[in-house]
Amino acid sequence: MTEAKTVGVVLAGCGYLDGAEIHEATLTLLALDRAGATVICMAPDVEQMHVVDHAAGAPAEGQNRNVLAEAARIARGEIREMSSVSADELDALILPGGFGAAKNLSTFATEGPQCTVNTAVDALVKSMHVRKKAMGFICIAPAIAARSLGELKPKLTIGTDEGTAQALESMGAVHVNCAVDEIAIDEDLNIVSTPAYMLGPSIAHVAKGIDALVDEVLARA
Repeated sequence: MTEAKTVGVVLAGCGYLDGAEIHEATLTLLALDRAGATVICMAPDVEQMHVVDHAAGAPAEGQNRNVLAEAARIARGEIREMSSVSADELDALILPGGFGAAKNLSTFATEGPQCTVNTAVDALVKSMHVRKKAMGFICIAPAIAARSLGELKPKLTIGTDEGTAQALESMGAVHVNCAVDEIAIDEDLNIVSTPAYMLGPSIAHVAKGIDALVDEVLARA
């Protein structure tokens, strides 16, 4: 019997406009559970860039939320602080998207190609790479891979948006146009990516790409 793989899932909060995209995160967790993987959810213990009222689609003035506390909502409380997780514990790592990946895990939303990545996130991604372990990046999360591993020219997809693709390429990545139900694979760096809600248009379409990504990541783990 094949030993269960342990996969880290990095969450950026809770809610697509200011945290982790809930559909993407849940679909990732579902696919991993169906495959029999052991999951370690994690998030940095930092304040969100801002809080967005998802009903109004606008920032909620005067509110502050913690990324780890919000991510715990998706993880049903089973979550660890990002810096406490070692690459040695994991067989693979997956980062769902949502604006939180570009606002809380990095500064891509405000600084574009000049962005920085949260120290703990950057360290774990680089540590996974050094150990040649599989990683998956969903939706806008490939921007993190582009910044953290840009000098290695990772092959990544965010779908077909030219502006975002150019931003990733300016950080060193090689962008691959990809449909929502497809995945891009960097064989050399052991990285898999899929557009998800960068293209949408609905959860059923997004699920196909995420299922394919999880399957590929587990096959490489």
